[in-house]
Amino acid sequence: MERLFGTDGVRGVANQELTPELALQLGRAGATVLAEKIERPKILIGTDTRISCAMLEAALIAGITSVGADVYLLGVVPTPAVAYLTRVLKADAGIMISASHNPVQDNGIKFFAENGFKLSDETEDEIERLVKTGVDIRPIGTDLGLVYRQQNALELYIEFLLNTVDYDLQGLHIAIDCANGAASQVAPAVLTALGAQVSAINNQPDGTNINVNCGSTHIEVLQEYVKQVGADLGFSYDGDADRVLAVDEAGNLVDGDQILAICGLHLLAKDQLPNRKIAATVYSNGGLAQALEAAGGQVVTTQAGDRYVLEAMLEQDLGLGGEQSGHIIFLDSNTTGDGLLTTLKLLGVVKETGKKLSELAQVMPVFPQVLENIRVATKAGWDLNPKIAAAIDQAQAKLGSRGRIFVRASGTEPVIRVMGEHPDQQLLVQAVDEVVAIIEAELGA
Repeated sequence: MERLFGTDGVRGVANQELTPELALQLGRAGATVLAEKIERPKILIGTDTRISCAMLEAALIAGITSVGADVYLLGVVPTPAVAYLTRVLKADAGIMISASHNPVQDNGIKFFAENGFKLSDETEDEIERLVKTGVDIRPIGTDLGLVYRQQNALELYIEFLLNTVDYDLQGLHIAIDCANGAASQVAPAVLTALGAQVSAINNQPDGTNINVNCGSTHIEVLQEYVKQVGADLGFSYDGDADRVLAVDEAGNLVDGDQILAICGLHLLAKDQLPNRKIAATVYSNGGLAQALEAAGGQVVTTQAGDRYVLEAMLEQDLGLGGEQSGHIIFLDSNTTGDGLLTTLKLLGVVKETGKKLSELAQVMPVFPQVLENIRVATKAGWDLNPKIAAAIDQAQAKLGSRGRIFVRASGTEPVIRVMGEHPDQQLLVQAVDEVVAIIEAELGA
């Protein structure tokens, strides 16, 4: 049986895989594990804008209060706001209901410990064990948990973001794509408060339009919009605003690797990059490591997934890490990836250097990459399939020492990802296509 928790909480099609019954059990088990031996635990719940959030929130409330814990509802907020507010409001745990960049029919439940960090594998395993075996705690009467609304949740998060900067954005025209998600209110508010001229699209969520042909998974929408409105640069968020991708004044993509390079090299030049290293995943472009090494820095490579980036950062005392997808962690400011914080950090480099984003992006060479996502009937045992293993070996041999092929199962979707990198685009596409064809033949949905 597959593990209940993926790389970013529990996810699935809402009301089919991620049911209210499962959410209730997760609430009971999560509150029991995360608030063990605390007399009246305090647990925060935030959501993105999906239609299924209210259903899952109600089930979580029932589960949490049924074991004697109090719930504080944050409303629609970005995932990093939950991480931040869990610490600041001295809660015993935080929960975000979101499937991030996934389509609207999906949803997810992710937990944060009292310190604002995502849970360890061991803690998730303990919650999963209790989901399966049940929780025996059954308080009655006044010992049941209460439910409160945290009225100023978004304001506290906005205040936090504004306090991370010492500049204004007067004279800058910034375009943003809010993915009809959790960034819809906060992104325009923060940038406007700093004096920017803001042109916003996809900031009218209706419960059904989150990530639909918009946001960071459809960056082409912002690329066209930046050129259409003549903005100086633009930012595109995902559904829960823990990721961001940027676009320069000419409509060119500046992805997470390039943001890491720009911010990392800027900090390195000021001798403010802890241990002169940043953390990035195996998916990161080889140009990132080349750029850092040329400046006397280093990239620490991790497994795919922001939890592994964070793990490496904590183990090696690093301050900056992230993924090509735009999930960037500035550990001196927040405990998880934060799209709005990343926006402000990148804008800080733009302001300090006086350079356009297109010029800043040139600090990193970009090697040709191809990434294919194959939807499969099941991910179980894919890495033991001899035909797939042979196809991967053949592709690596074809690419040689100048290239690489990397295959893994998604931690959040029934998808196998195939990524290749090589200076020769034609050879690269051919090698990746051969691996994709075998995976489709063996596991295709």
